[in-house]
Amino acid sequence: MKTFVRHLVLCSFPVLFAAGSGYYFTTIQGSCGAMVGALFAGKCAGRQREYRVRFQLAGAAAGTIIAASLGTWLEHRRRRAVQPTTSAGEPS
Repeated sequence: MKTFVRHLVLCSFPVLFAAGSGYYFTTIQGSCGAMVGALFAGKCAGRQREYRVRFQLAGAAAGTIIAASLGTWLEHRRRRAVQPTTSAGEPS
């Protein structure tokens, strides 16, 4: 169960980073009508969606890299703890 929870947490990192970066983009970006006016608001909305998708993709990529490196480190640490140590005098 402990391994399952560990893997579930690691797999949730990309999703959480993508959602967080999408939310961050919407908070820093104003509305299209306020930025460019009513005439170009339709074109701006498409661009804004495109940029939000790029922000989410970048967030998911960052989350994937963090999850992969953290998972590798945890697995390496676990293997090191599990491997039996042999003393210098005993044949292996």
